[in-house]
Amino acid sequence: MRLKDKVAIVTGAARGIGRATALRLAEEGAIVIAGDVDILGDEETTDIIHDHGGKAISMRINVSDRSSVFLAVDHVIREFGRIDILVNNAGIVRDSRLIKMEEVDFDAVINVNLKGVFNCTQAVAPHMVKQGGGSILNASSIVAIYGNFGQTNYVASKAAVLGMTRVWARELGRYNIRVNAVAPGWIRTRMTEGVPDKVIAKMMDWVSLRCMGEPEDIANAYLFLASDESDYITGHVLSVDGGARV
Repeated sequence: MRLKDKVAIVTGAARGIGRATALRLAEEGAIVIAGDVDILGDEETTDIIHDHGGKAISMRINVSDRSSVFLAVDHVIREFGRIDILVNNAGIVRDSRLIKMEEVDFDAVINVNLKGVFNCTQAVAPHMVKQGGGSILNASSIVAIYGNFGQTNYVASKAAVLGMTRVWARELGRYNIRVNAVAPGWIRTRMTEGVPDKVIAKMMDWVSLRCMGEPEDIANAYLFLASDESDYITGHVLSVDGGARV
């Protein structure tokens, strides 16, 4: 097992990529703290892990609320004594064209997708420094690199996450803390369920493999970057996009 007895926090673990990541890390022996505002979905995730013989607890974490984040991290430290892996996966979309976007929707996306990553990392990093190492993994997106129509707020948040990833890799490397990002392409999740078929077909013309990815594809990338197999990789952005726009 590549992550035997490692303690891992996965945010946005109630469904989709977050759930797939929590399950994959648990399969490899990690003790998973599944965090989400959707506690029912969160508990479903931990139930699946338990049914497969893994170790996990569910915890309500609102990443945009600093007090929620710091209380959760303190609880994990009291319970397990360390945090080895942080997967900053929680995210939302509130799409609209620039001229129609409401301020409340811009702020909501920035607060979860960007400030949430900052909050969780700032809460966890001092514990990783004290213990002498760790792996921090941030969810970015292919749109952070190429942009996307109607996603000013989402693209801004995901592009900023790439910048923070590189800054933190520089700042925390001396403490044996690796910081990397994953940039998913078109993945079959609840976020993409409502996209019209004709739009999906057009997007697939830009994907070399001509198909959408699955949450497990991103989970496998997180697993690699969390494991010792990537112990000389930091400040990297791993695109998992089927060869989009190659």
